[in-house]
Amino acid sequence: MADITAIGEILIDLTQTGVSEAGVPLFAANPGGAPANVAVAAARLGAKTAFIGKTGQDGFGGYLHQVLEDNGVDSSGLRTGREATTMAIVSVDPSGERDFQFVRGADCALSPQEVDGAKLAQTKVLHFGSVSLTQDPARTATLSAARDARQAGALVSYDPNYRAALWPSQEEAVERMRAPLPLTDILKLSEEELPLLTGVSDREEGSRLLAQQGIALVLITLGADGVFCRWQGKTWHQPGIPVKVADTNGAGDTFFGAVLSRLCRRGNRPLEGLTSSELKDILAFANRAAAFTCSRSGAIPAMPALDELFDEKGDPRLP
Repeated sequence: MADITAIGEILIDLTQTGVSEAGVPLFAANPGGAPANVAVAAARLGAKTAFIGKTGQDGFGGYLHQVLEDNGVDSSGLRTGREATTMAIVSVDPSGERDFQFVRGADCALSPQEVDGAKLAQTKVLHFGSVSLTQDPARTATLSAARDARQAGALVSYDPNYRAALWPSQEEAVERMRAPLPLTDILKLSEEELPLLTGVSDREEGSRLLAQQGIALVLITLGADGVFCRWQGKTWHQPGIPVKVADTNGAGDTFFGAVLSRLCRRGNRPLEGLTSSELKDILAFANRAAAFTCSRSGAIPAMPALDELFDEKGDPRLP
């Protein structure tokens, strides 16, 4: 049984690495895509993970398949099609913040028939994001997978990762991004996405409204400030880890992959009997993992391995 199965986009992040002597931006072709990032992050931290998605029959697609394999992610659910592999062009400003532009391709073309039902029936967690909800058939494939996995007893985790450039309008984005909430057990969203899903900016009220929809664990990421958590009616702020930022790309996915990897260590029912004290330790671990990613460039290439997070004595190590 897999700990975590992620479904959605896997793509090439054309990430700005600097500028030439002539002032021309320089880019590196890094592997990325939020669900794929989560699968890799969790695998690097000791979880057994699998990925379901689609690339083109091109060099980038072959490269992405190899990246999953090299990082210990089961790639047998990765399909290929006639469309080109999707790309995200990631520009970085002097503070490390990112701007995204997408060239969509094969990730949108994943059909329900291409999803391996056996993987959905044999995983502890099914994870997805909102980028795969922007177009059919990937939208239908993703939502069907979430329903099937939940019916089979898996937890469903969801990251409503809002990218305005991918939607015809904010109104449609909000409608589509809210649709999976009744299927969701674990939700991670940014502070900027909270009002899109709830209509309010207040963390206490917004997380309460989300919990009312049946979401057991709500995590609101706050960038360098860490994360706000709601669990079993209690809320708290888990501080972030100070770090010199090279690139924030992939930090949120590293955080969520770290959370899911630690939860899955608890057995086949990761949330059952979870105490607030346990969860605080998990969130502190995840914040450290995300800080390591921020300290380096790229998404997947920057993600830490488990042994990087602890010293020889087993004590936590900082980036």
